[in-house]
Amino acid sequence: MAIGAVIFDIGNVLLRWQPELYYDALIGHEQRREMFAEVDLHGMNERIDAGEDFRGVVYETAAAHPRWAAPIRHWHDNWPELAAPEIPESGETLLALRRNGVPVFALSNIGEATMALAEAAYPVLRAFDRRYVSGLMGVTKPDPRIYEMVEADCGLAPETLLFTDDRAENIAAAAARGWQTHLFEGPEGWVACLRAHGLLSEGDDR
Repeated sequence: MAIGAVIFDIGNVLLRWQPELYYDALIGHEQRREMFAEVDLHGMNERIDAGEDFRGVVYETAAAHPRWAAPIRHWHDNWPELAAPEIPESGETLLALRRNGVPVFALSNIGEATMALAEAAYPVLRAFDRRYVSGLMGVTKPDPRIYEMVEADCGLAPETLLFTDDRAENIAAAAARGWQTHLFEGPEGWVACLRAHGLLSEGDDR
């Protein structure tokens, strides 16, 4: 069956999203390791992805860990830099799909406020036809409900959706609903997948 829409994750597909590297540069590798061992920063971020207030959650966590309060606040105050850089080849691929008339959607575990910051800092993220943001939806991948909500909103049959994500569990949950999937391990493999589906031709993503 023909592909009705291509769906991109954002973190580690369009933006690098490796907070550890940001903190290595900010406070040094050893201190970063200590901080991440003492403070569940990824758990903090999951609360934001699920819809809790961005600034409130980060500043609450900072207050609970005074030794690390200043760098923790960077998670909010310097978020665009924390998520940097773009993965430019993936952005070019997104835009090439649009030029070819292929609907492109985002499906990301990301907060409402963080998505707004990302779109302001990285204009390619404004190119999506539809955006499915976990912080607005109140559910995160890989919960099957988030995929159901996408299907209900876009009106496309599951087997016509082609989804890429860097996390195997998110891919598996989509595949269980009948979506076509690609585990993102780099831009080249993703382009090859899209060409195999006839959605891109040689040179389209240039």
